[in-house]
Amino acid sequence: MSKKILAAFCVVASGLFASAQAAPEPTQATLTIHADQPGARIAPELHGQFMEHLGRNVYEGIWVGENSTIPNTRGYRNDVLAALKKLHIPVLRWPGGCFADEYHWRDGIGERSKRPHRVNTFWGGVIEPNEFGTHEFFELAEMLGTKTYLAVNVGSGTVAETSQWVEYITSPSQSTLAQERRANGRDKPWKIDYIGVGNEPWGCGGDMNVGYYASEYKKYALNIKAPKEVMPVKVASGAYGERYDWTDKLLEEAGKQMQAMSFHQYTLPTGKWDHKGPALQFTEADWIQTLHTTLMMDELVRKHSEIMDKHDPEKKIGLFVDEWGAWYDVEPGTNPGFLFQQNTMRDAVLAGLNLNIFQNHADRVKMANIAQMINVLQAMILTDKEKMLLTPTYHVFDMYQPFQGATLLPADLTAPEYKLGDVNIPSLSVSSAKTTDGRLVLSLVNTDPNRPARVTVKVAGASANKVSATVLTTPAMNTHNTFEKPDMVVPAAFTGAKKKGDAWIFDLPSKSVVVATLN
Repeated sequence: MSKKILAAFCVVASGLFASAQAAPEPTQATLTIHADQPGARIAPELHGQFMEHLGRNVYEGIWVGENSTIPNTRGYRNDVLAALKKLHIPVLRWPGGCFADEYHWRDGIGERSKRPHRVNTFWGGVIEPNEFGTHEFFELAEMLGTKTYLAVNVGSGTVAETSQWVEYITSPSQSTLAQERRANGRDKPWKIDYIGVGNEPWGCGGDMNVGYYASEYKKYALNIKAPKEVMPVKVASGAYGERYDWTDKLLEEAGKQMQAMSFHQYTLPTGKWDHKGPALQFTEADWIQTLHTTLMMDELVRKHSEIMDKHDPEKKIGLFVDEWGAWYDVEPGTNPGFLFQQNTMRDAVLAGLNLNIFQNHADRVKMANIAQMINVLQAMILTDKEKMLLTPTYHVFDMYQPFQGATLLPADLTAPEYKLGDVNIPSLSVSSAKTTDGRLVLSLVNTDPNRPARVTVKVAGASANKVSATVLTTPAMNTHNTFEKPDMVVPAAFTGAKKKGDAWIFDLPSKSVVVATLN
């Protein structure tokens, strides 16, 4: 061997050795799923969506109008419709959000060309044309096969206005309001599945104290009247974050009149509303801090649930986390009032963590609605005129579909922590359930952006001989889809599971979400 060849060989060999040395050893974890101890049913509504008149969520996002050059069906853009249908959305909340408390439903009915134009004072000061109103929302819900969740105007509306809106939508009678609905093109009444009385009354929905809101809630709840067989679930506006006093007092004052109570919590990486942190250009320190913040959801849900247990030990009142998700600084160059942000692998992990939390609290949490569906905050879909892409968060929701309606199975996880500086979080998150067709489904989230994880999974009370799984992972923490490259982050078949004795070994990539079905 010549000296040159020998030297080249040594360089290559040393490089391979260095790569092998650099590859981190996987963390070791054990998981026992108790298939013989079934728990609560995981309500499909835990995977719910939220669509507010904010930015390009409604207009361009889903509604382009019948005369648009963007391919559409009766004004709803075809590409977005197809993507949403694939998700099998269980419930859709509309029209807000803060917007709900300046929305007057009569603005959004009748001939579109004659509907009034209003200023959207909450979101960007733009003109709200009211092209998308009651009829358009309920038609969309029918096209998607989803349940409906209305947020009614308490902040600037009246009890009579809400009562009349409900009658307009639901009445099969010959009343003037029902006849007006028919004259506007809808003979058969619609069903309102859930109705939220106001939105954030402690803030943008009226700046109320809890005692005042409780009194208002009872007035509204009493006057929400629909045929008995289609009476909506009535939802009181609950707390944000650690406002445990609001939960306690509201249940004390109005618990007997409610069937559910909402709860809001957003993930701000910095914890500061005036500087939340970027969606794309972030460091590993930002990564772990964001996940540390989002994991607070578990404690918040648990503590609010404990207060609810005191007033409602039979768990008849559902906790609806009807606004949640990551909230970053808006993308540079975009309207700050439109809340447009990109969506990376960090958001996919964040979504998996929260869905696991909600599912693991399925005995009390009966709905969750991510904010928001299209072009706003942690969206499923982004559009740019005729272009559309699916976000990493969309793919996580798609992967988690088998959990909808499944029965929660308790699981014991032993895993190391992922640490950086003085911040530490669990390196793994799991949720397991028995699906409606009898299979076992398991979600595994690896929060460590650097190290893979080897998880030894045992199933108590059942046997599993086959596994099929899907994984979502990326080369970098901030890998994301763009309109030029819309498939940078897409799910793939997971081949890292193998049987070993009475256990399954799952080799998870770093920063990954895996959903597996075991038969």
